[in-house]
Amino acid sequence: MNTPGIPAEHLADAPLDTSDAVVLSMLADLYDFIDPVPSDLVDRLQFSITLDALNAELAELQQLPEAELAYRGDQVSAVTTLTFASESLTTMIAISPDGPDRIRLDGWIAPAAEAVVELHQGSLRRQVSADADGRFAFEDVAHGLARFVVTALEPAQHPPVMTPAVEI
Repeated sequence: MNTPGIPAEHLADAPLDTSDAVVLSMLADLYDFIDPVPSDLVDRLQFSITLDALNAELAELQQLPEAELAYRGDQVSAVTTLTFASESLTTMIAISPDGPDRIRLDGWIAPAAEAVVELHQGSLRRQVSADADGRFAFEDVAHGLARFVVTALEPAQHPPVMTPAVEI
């Protein structure tokens, strides 16, 4: 801060002292209050850098055409269907209530094939099998950030396909 004998323009080059530590601590507290770190940030970062992600094909969340977005009304409804597309695979997920605070996810992959479908929510990993028609379901799912990984049973068909994380 104020150091005798050091001109103000050279203070930036001076070592930090206890006054600096107090000011920095106060700034850190302020930022923790006005812009806290998201509670799921560590989970999201850990997932993003996993070894599995290095070999997976990434799917993109598909947007509705603008004409469908132009509808205006008094009631707002939550998204009930998500569609992800990659070069080799399309995955559609239908979301429906499964209790007061739980949901059910029914999904289809195309082209239809038997596959293993994983649901990743934080550190929780659930796995189901898609049948020969590409159908699968997850019951009793908590709301929150989720990502899907689809791995074909016949590995030569395509690499695992990973979706971006979405709020369900």
